[in-house]
Amino acid sequence: MIATRSSNLWVIWASLVLALLLSVSALPRFMEIGRPLWLALFLTYWVLAVPHRIGMTSAFCIGLLADVLNGTLLGQNALILTLITFLVLSLHQRLRMFPMWQQSMVLLVVFGVAQLVQLWLNALTGNRPPTLAFVLPALVSALLWPWVCSLLRAVHRRMRVN
Repeated sequence: MIATRSSNLWVIWASLVLALLLSVSALPRFMEIGRPLWLALFLTYWVLAVPHRIGMTSAFCIGLLADVLNGTLLGQNALILTLITFLVLSLHQRLRMFPMWQQSMVLLVVFGVAQLVQLWLNALTGNRPPTLAFVLPALVSALLWPWVCSLLRAVHRRMRVN
């Protein structure tokens, strides 16, 4: 007899919608420059946990939603999230073996590259002058990775997402 198991995909999408809401939530002005990359963090977790469910197409679609929500150039966040997903998928097997602090260091580089591409796109469109502050969101996100990973892992196990 074959047992049917629900995959609970709604949990993944609900967490990504939560990340979208966190990415546009109001922060004090002095904290705005170091806003964590919530969408990238949540997407990275799900790509590592269930790569057969969440991939580059999902990242592109969520990125388009983020573009519409943020009012940025259409495709900018989609490109950034697809790049992050590609890098995480290509490092998938190694990242899963690393301890949490090494994962944070690798994700600091991945998020830093994504922020560099975003800075380059902003400079091309004339939206923002290039500064060294582009590294701060990547650093804050890498520091938050152990907590986000632990939280989403608990949700993953509790809801039995496959």
